[in-house]
Amino acid sequence: MLEIREDDLSGAPVRALLALHLAGMHANTPPEHVFALDLSGLQRPGITVWTAWEGPAIAGVGALRALGDDAGEVKSMRTHPDHLRRGVAAALLERIIAEARARGFTRLSLETGRGPAFEPALALYRRRGFRDGAAFADYAPSGFSQFLHLDL
Repeated sequence: MLEIREDDLSGAPVRALLALHLAGMHANTPPEHVFALDLSGLQRPGITVWTAWEGPAIAGVGALRALGDDAGEVKSMRTHPDHLRRGVAAALLERIIAEARARGFTRLSLETGRGPAFEPALALYRRRGFRDGAAFADYAPSGFSQFLHLDL
């Protein structure tokens, strides 16, 4: 059974999964378009991180960044390779959406890339109701980045 819990990022399993996430972003993204947060970025105020676990094994990670103006951003979504296609990302996304609603956010946004490596995540976001839209926060439009938004 999948357990989702808020994480302080101190454990080796979550740090290893975040390192895998960053490596994947750098492998599939032009350097100037890598906006994935490293460990110190995820530890900044205004960011909450959750991890998903199957027993003792980490299954995934996801974060919510408060943007102000009643808006939030989905960050650092990654499913561990051993747990792909088992609902981990969907469960984490639901947890993030629920928390955004509980905080009174009216919109949840995200930035992601283009290409085959990003298609599974894009399909998940679109199934959940996220729609393509304009750049937000400090992001700028580009030929690589895509911006999706969900009205809450």
